[in-house]
Amino acid sequence: MSKIAFTKKSMLISVIADEQTVTGFLLTGIGQRSKDGSTNFMICNKETTDQQLEEVFASYLARNDIAIVMISQTMAERVRNMIVEHNNDEEKILPSILEIPSKEMPYDPTKDSMLVAAAQKLFGQEAGIEKLRSTD
Repeated sequence: MSKIAFTKKSMLISVIADEQTVTGFLLTGIGQRSKDGSTNFMICNKETTDQQLEEVFASYLARNDIAIVMISQTMAERVRNMIVEHNNDEEKILPSILEIPSKEMPYDPTKDSMLVAAAQKLFGQEAGIEKLRSTD
């Protein structure tokens, strides 16, 4: 397996969420469209199938120019198995997966795998999750 060289200039942030959320991030300048037409963002709605979501999410995980995948928590629930698999693979440091709130559903910190892992390291295995629940 060859090592991939990451540089600050080559790293992108991708976003998978509803139209308003994606548009907000695109207005900040994170949008990118390559010559072949591929983008670093996906607008999801009620018609978005699980297969479409899984394909785009997998493509972002496979790209060597994406450092962070921001995904709305509602979409993250639909690809939870892929997120867990990616986070458990110790060979894959990048991209980091960040779950963000969505307008459809309130943010649930106990479902955010990165936040739960951080809380467990700070407060202990069980205390981390209880501490998150008590902040709701």
